[in-house]
Amino acid sequence: MDSTHIFLSTTIPEFYGTVVAAQANFYRVYLDENHEYENYDFSSYLLCTRRERLKKIGQNVMVGDRVIIKKSSLQDLRGLIISVLPRKTELSRPKVANADQILLLFPFKEPELEPWQLSRFLIKAESTLIPLVLCLNKADLIKPDEQKKWKMRLKKWGYTPHLISILNIQGIQELYDCLQNKITIFAGPSGAGKSSLINKLVPNIEQRVDKVSGKLRKGRHTTRHVELFRLPKGGLVADTPGFNQADLQCDPRKLINYFPEVRSQLKQGECQFNNCLHRSEPNCIISKSWERYEHYLTILAEMLSQKEVEQKKKVQESTLKLKIKAFGKEVYEPKLEIKKYRRYSRQDKNQRLREFYKNGDLE
Repeated sequence: MDSTHIFLSTTIPEFYGTVVAAQANFYRVYLDENHEYENYDFSSYLLCTRRERLKKIGQNVMVGDRVIIKKSSLQDLRGLIISVLPRKTELSRPKVANADQILLLFPFKEPELEPWQLSRFLIKAESTLIPLVLCLNKADLIKPDEQKKWKMRLKKWGYTPHLISILNIQGIQELYDCLQNKITIFAGPSGAGKSSLINKLVPNIEQRVDKVSGKLRKGRHTTRHVELFRLPKGGLVADTPGFNQADLQCDPRKLINYFPEVRSQLKQGECQFNNCLHRSEPNCIISKSWERYEHYLTILAEMLSQKEVEQKKKVQESTLKLKIKAFGKEVYEPKLEIKKYRRYSRQDKNQRLREFYKNGDLE
């Protein structure tokens, strides 16, 4: 090893950090505090690029990733990501790694809290297998009796919600304690108040917020990308783009596992049939006397229908080929059976004749 290599390896320090934002080929990274460098300001973030080798091996970098960074000097606010540490969890939508919990935020009013929509979002969150925290905002817009009814109702669903009001700071401190030293993904419909809550929890940031649509009484999308924000006492929170309808994609046979209120029944035994979908099959251990059973049946039918469409599409793609006709018109035509309709080349025919004579089949 030459002297130049030794000089570089000792003068370029390595740091551990967390990716908090990603755009194009640049990443913003908060560094872990390293007590070996007492005079360095760890409150600022670095603007980093990814090492070329990571691109070649197909290693992508996601928001929330734990990474190792090399810096040319302690004063430089730029760095190079040289390695991505193994992920604990990984979400595809939104693209976030190492999330410790999901905070599902719904409003009581403006827009109105709908049990069906809430149920779909809960199932979507449960399907990630990441711990879930349910939070209901705008508690100041309903009476205490109504708050109590919702808490009792959701308890039967298997949840203990946090009731908060960003306007009068109700329940904010208890929620803040729940978020400390964890990476929390905020999710929920548009207009729930995710950006407003982050503005309340994290000082000196101004997340864009908007009013609820006057005609449709639905929220407007204000968050366009995923970004992690550092809490003053430790922890990171992520605002994510809002959706008015949760996209559910999972195995229909696993759907029942995403309803906490029936998990105790699942532990009591097994159904008679391994592929039981808990509808009207004989000797099924799941009862029908729970509030969200109709939600389960509706979503199950939706998933089975979607699965059937996907299977038909696969069969269609395997037996038909797509042709683009005049004016861009798409037409499917049957694929020919290769062995039956293929014409042999002249070279192939000559090869067959040579093998035929070689084997002595002709006198």
